[in-house]
Amino acid sequence: MAKLNINGVVRDVTVEADTPLLWVIREHIGLTGTKYGCGVAQCGACSVHINDEVQRSCSIAVGDVKATDLIVTIEGLSITSSHPVQKAWAAVDVPQCGYCQSGQIMAAAALLKKNPKPTDKDIDEAMTNICRCGTYQRIRQAVHLAADAGTTGRASGG
Repeated sequence: MAKLNINGVVRDVTVEADTPLLWVIREHIGLTGTKYGCGVAQCGACSVHINDEVQRSCSIAVGDVKATDLIVTIEGLSITSSHPVQKAWAAVDVPQCGYCQSGQIMAAAALLKKNPKPTDKDIDEAMTNICRCGTYQRIRQAVHLAADAGTTGRASGG
């Protein structure tokens, strides 16, 4: 049994300690916005925030997560999709297929929390998620738009 604080709700889950956090989020909790992509922490589709740091949930074992760790998924970023990054994504029309976008948004929100006015170089270095559709220019544009809107509040705020 593990205790996980996901999007502000403490949940008890009965899984093996080596179960990837991604599978608990998707299969046991039912939050399907966090996607499975590669399973080896390379693509970033499974990105979540743990204690305000972007992490790839496919490679984190539930046994390595403490009950006091604060996990935020795309669903917890903003219930109404009103986070500045989510608004910028819509304004720029970033998604093409959309599969990687929840992970991209989580990475961008974490970046902007640490660096509210990133340069193109900062964005390129921080946004290591893979987009098969190649929307990188729109992603960069949306990050700048969100930065202009101001995202210095809590990444898990609504």
